[in-house]
Amino acid sequence: MAERKPIPQGLKLALDFGPLVVFFAAFFLLRDHPVTLGGETYGGFVLATAVFVPVLIASMAVLWRLSGHLAPMQVATLVLVTVFGGLSVWFNDPRFFKMKPTLIYLLFAALLGFGLIRGKPWLQLVMDGAIPMRAEGWVILTRRLVAFFLFLAIANEVIWRNFSDATWVNFKTFGLTILLMGFFVAQSRLFARFAPEEGGKSES
Repeated sequence: MAERKPIPQGLKLALDFGPLVVFFAAFFLLRDHPVTLGGETYGGFVLATAVFVPVLIASMAVLWRLSGHLAPMQVATLVLVTVFGGLSVWFNDPRFFKMKPTLIYLLFAALLGFGLIRGKPWLQLVMDGAIPMRAEGWVILTRRLVAFFLFLAIANEVIWRNFSDATWVNFKTFGLTILLMGFFVAQSRLFARFAPEEGGKSES
């Protein structure tokens, strides 16, 4: 296993969220400036997607190069973004890219749920042990996160099917990020309740 190298937190945040900011900016800059290539007219959403995919790949490559590691969720997201973003550009159809968050959240919910059925809270591995917590806490957190991922999948479907491209882009850029951050902030009591006992080790 490759040794992980520490990188500055500010740089890590820029690499994690920078591509999303680029997508947001590209969409609002290009949405009123469609481009015609080979007789096909590409709107702002597809053009922004065409910008976003290589930027994300480059960002993850830099993160890998600097840290020597990518989390499983980052790898899964990168693969799905590349596949569905590529399909959106290839077929000039935004729906592929809009469905991507739904599939990501359903995939994560299914994998974490399968782990629970097997009696293994895989969330601890997915999150690289970033949160020090006893095994009971990981089980509870995993159950909550499975339900939360299912909620996010439904929310994404409702928004992209019923609202404008601009509304979905705002939801993707800000709404999902705020909801995810809010979810983990709301778990602070759980983290405190199942913190490793002093002088002991967290169960895995």
